[in-house]
Amino acid sequence: MDLVRIILSILLPPLGVFLQVGLKGHFWLNILLTLLGYIPGVVHAVWIIARR
Repeated sequence: MDLVRIILSILLPPLGVFLQVGLKGHFWLNILLTLLGYIPGVVHAVWIIARR
């Protein structure tokens, strides 16, 4: 299941984080990072998924 989340995180970073943690602080932080730059959003999403 983590592989699916990582693939979704590469395509749409907030979706991968949402599937991992729900509507908590990391989700909103990832939306902000994705809006500021796609790559920071992807890095944050993969980090959240790999950490949990």
